[in-house]
Amino acid sequence: MEQFLNSVAKINDSINTFVWVKIGLIILIGTGILMTVVTKFFQVSHIGHWWKNTIGSLFKKDVIGHDFKDKKSISPFQALCTALAATVGTGNIAGVAAAICIGGAGAVFWMWLAAFFGMMTNYSENVLGIYFRRRNRDGEWSGGAMYYLQDGLGKKKGCKWIGKVLAILFSIFAILASFGIGSMGQINKIVLNVESAFPIKSLMDSKVFGDVSVYRVILGVVLMALTALIVLGGLKRIASFAEKVVPFMVVLFVAGSLVIIGVNYAHILPAFKAIFVNAFKPISVIGGGIGALISTVITQGFKRGVFSNEAGLGSSVMVHSNSTVKEPVKQGMWGIFEVFADTMVVCTMTALVILTSGVYNLTTGEAAGSDATLVAGAFNSVFSWGGIGGKFVAIAMFLFAFTTVLGWDHYGSKAWEYLFGAKSVRVFKVIHVITVIFGAVLSSSLAWDISDTFNGLMMIPNLIGVVVLFPLVSKITKNYVDRKIKGKDVAPVLSYNPEIEADAAAHLDEE
Repeated sequence: MEQFLNSVAKINDSINTFVWVKIGLIILIGTGILMTVVTKFFQVSHIGHWWKNTIGSLFKKDVIGHDFKDKKSISPFQALCTALAATVGTGNIAGVAAAICIGGAGAVFWMWLAAFFGMMTNYSENVLGIYFRRRNRDGEWSGGAMYYLQDGLGKKKGCKWIGKVLAILFSIFAILASFGIGSMGQINKIVLNVESAFPIKSLMDSKVFGDVSVYRVILGVVLMALTALIVLGGLKRIASFAEKVVPFMVVLFVAGSLVIIGVNYAHILPAFKAIFVNAFKPISVIGGGIGALISTVITQGFKRGVFSNEAGLGSSVMVHSNSTVKEPVKQGMWGIFEVFADTMVVCTMTALVILTSGVYNLTTGEAAGSDATLVAGAFNSVFSWGGIGGKFVAIAMFLFAFTTVLGWDHYGSKAWEYLFGAKSVRVFKVIHVITVIFGAVLSSSLAWDISDTFNGLMMIPNLIGVVVLFPLVSKITKNYVDRKIKGKDVAPVLSYNPEIEADAAAHLDEE
């Protein structure tokens, strides 16, 4: 077994290096810059508008309410919560900690930069997702990179087969990613934190299958059962669970983080200084020459940023496309807010907790723990009674990671649906539930590295589609700005399908 896992790790490392270091980061940031430019810096130039139409519209019935006429769709808020459920996961806690441990405080700066441009990548994905979506045999909306690759890129002259092949590759990689980032990586971090915060020595000392503790197996079985209970009920059950849990867990984690940062207020300015200085002048503890140092910092910041907010993967568009929204740009704005909430808020809170609490030495770059336990140590430094801080982080990690598993079940099921049809989706769901147990028993590094690789593999065909279709995103955005912001009387651009567009146009006044 050990020899097999070593072989898997070696193969995965080669693929991971090629995908992320050689090409992935270049096209990822390049796409974000391109979409920012062609939309005229929409995330900045229209910040008031997208803020008003996302978080500022939460009390509007059409945003949080359920459309009882369209029982196969979910509300825009449910779509956001389900997408955030999939994105706000271990990447926001252990991922940020890993980036700082490996790349230093400067990695946070590059995480922010990736998020700034990632806002418009995510925006573009969601605009294309709504524009190219269609109903499946069960009456549910189906959208995602596979459809804009097939019907967008594929409609370009001489690109029919290229679009179809890339759509198939994206779907395959999305299914594999749902087993990695959407199952094994998340479950692995849940188990590690539960073991650390709530140790049961007798179960931890009892071993099966070599060096796997009975405690891990029990946790894996329990998590597998909980996952099955929710995901087998379909998107409605996942969305209903997400809209109740996600706002609660984000607010609770941010509140706890603010307490720790407030207690350590004297270290806030030094922390920000370390972030900006070390982004361009890394500390030597990382190892290597200055070029290697900066490369490590940038790579960690970008990789963990994408792992956290998923902008560029083409994943969250698969649930945003199920929204009742008619306007592609409206759902695109929720994509901007999704990245903002995930990285600029939650990840920044995690980073400041680590950098201000003393568990990470800003001068030497030494961390008082691994990426899995660093945040727990930071919380324990303030909430020390009975190790309550570590227990809080373990519970937060459980909620963050478990909801990610639920969100990614939907992503994987939509990719499966594209390849094999809606009839067989339950087969995927059963397989996805089974992979939970593997996440509980695999080593932390391997589960995380496999997740990184699958992320990169699905990112490449998606970004090719976004780049090729940038003129369409620009056209749809300009059309929306002309109508909704400048008040021009022009026909809306809502769908590639004339029938869907006519129906959507007829109901625009309801939004």
